Amino acid sequence: MTNITVSGLKKGGALGYLRPATVEEAVAALSARRSTVLAGGTDLFPARVGRPCDEALLDISGLAALRGVAETERGWRFGALATWRDVLCAELPPLFDGLKAAARQVGGVQIQNRGTIGGNLCNASPAADGTPNWLALDATVELASANGTRCLPVAEFVRGNRRTARREDELLVAVHVARPAHPARGTFRKLGARRYLVISIIMVAAVAEFAPDGTIASARIAVGAASEVAQRLPSLEARLIGQHPDPSLVREKDLAPLSPIDDVRATAAYRRDAALTLVRRAIADLA
Repeated sequence: MTNITVSGLKKGGALGYLRPATVEEAVAALSARRSTVLAGGTDLFPARVGRPCDEALLDISGLAALRGVAETERGWRFGALATWRDVLCAELPPLFDGLKAAARQVGGVQIQNRGTIGGNLCNASPAADGTPNWLALDATVELASANGTRCLPVAEFVRGNRRTARREDELLVAVHVARPAHPARGTFRKLGARRYLVISIIMVAAVAEFAPDGTIASARIAVGAASEVAQRLPSLEARLIGQHPDPSLVREKDLAPLSPIDDVRATAAYRRDAALTLVRRAIADLA
C-alpha cells in the first residue's frame, strides 16, 4: 500500500495519501482511520479548488476487482469503478437503455472516461444522472468493511443531498441489478440548458417489464433533480400495470412525491411542469 504525505495538508493528525493494492487493504485502511475515498476524482477535486487538502485520501483507482460490467447468474454486476464509458461499451439488453442514455450525457467524454458509477452514487447529488436509473432498475449496492459485506437497495442507500447510508469504515464495491421476470426495456429523459456538460434541471428514468400480450407487467419510474433525493412515482407505477404504455395515463397528482425547489437553474413550478412532460415522454418511449 502506497503511503504518501501530500503537500498542503494541514499539520496534525494522521493525514496523507494511501493507494491500496487490494480491496482487503482498502477496507482495513478505512477501519483504521477516517478517509475520503478517491475513485475517478471528477467530483472530489473540483469541490476542493482554491483550498488546501485537509483530509486523508484513500485512492482506490488501482483496484482491478472493482472494475468492469459483468453478467452473473442472477443478473448483472457493475463494479464501483466501472466508468460511464464502460457502461456505454458493455453489451447490455434493452433493460439498460435508460442507463446507457444517461451515460452519454454525464458531462463530456473526458468525464465519461474517468467518472465512476460508484463515485456518482456516493457523491449523492440530487441532480446525479445515475441515481434515477438505478432506482428504475431496482438496483442494490454492495458495501464491504473489515467485518464483512452487506447489500442495500439504492432507495435506502441515497438518503439526501450528499448523504448516504455508507458507514465511514465501508467501501462501495458494486451495484447489482437482478434479472427481470419478463422482457424489459428502459429509457431516460433529461432536461438541461443544453444537451451536454450541464447539470440537470429535471430528469426521468423508467423501466417496464412486458407480458406476452404487450401490456405492462411491472413498471418503475423515478424523477431526479426535483427533490433532495430522486423519487419513484408509485401511484403511476401501479396504474400502468396491465396497460399498454400510454402517456395519457400520467396525471399531475402522480407527482405528489416530488418537492422541487427554486434555484438558479429553474423555479419549482417550472420543474414540476417539466417533470410531468418528461414522464409522459418516457412512457411514450416505452411504447
